[in-house]
Amino acid sequence: MKDKNNIIWTKTILSVYRYLERIAGAIDKIILQSGLGCQNVSTQNYFLNNTYAVSQKIIDLSERKVILINLKILIEDTLREIPKKDAEILILRFFDGKKVKDLCELKNLSMRTAFRKIDSAVLSFTSALIIKGYDTCKLENMLESEAWIKNVYIRFSSKNVDEIQLSKVFLAKAVTLNQSSFSSNSK
Repeated sequence: MKDKNNIIWTKTILSVYRYLERIAGAIDKIILQSGLGCQNVSTQNYFLNNTYAVSQKIIDLSERKVILINLKILIEDTLREIPKKDAEILILRFFDGKKVKDLCELKNLSMRTAFRKIDSAVLSFTSALIIKGYDTCKLENMLESEAWIKNVYIRFSSKNVDEIQLSKVFLAKAVTLNQSSFSSNSK
């Protein structure tokens, strides 16, 4: 079961990779809005916009961004460490969102061979992650505050799927997911 969880985490982080920069950028905008919004403090919104609450929110969002950047760097470094052909398959499949059928056409492969190459590349990436010390436990701890990534993990683990399409609505929720908990934690 541990091996299966490591593979599910690999598919999860590879699937969310293409959204990491976009979400980090959205976090920057929220931080800017929070900082600018604290100028308009009235008695009604004092508890939500006092200096401490706003600074705590900015710190929490900044820490969240650091986690996403570290995940992006981890993925890129790990891709550099696996065989080039495996990295190419993973990039096409997960970053570019190519369907297996598209991979077959691009690489002139049969369906069966394409699935084998994808599985082999995922195993190669998973092994490289484990060698770096990023097994299931480490990734769960690292990403514990990123509920949207955990939701992608749950989707992969509950279904027998190789690809998950993330909607714009899902991503919008991901950006603001922990905002209410951040503001309630800072009261």
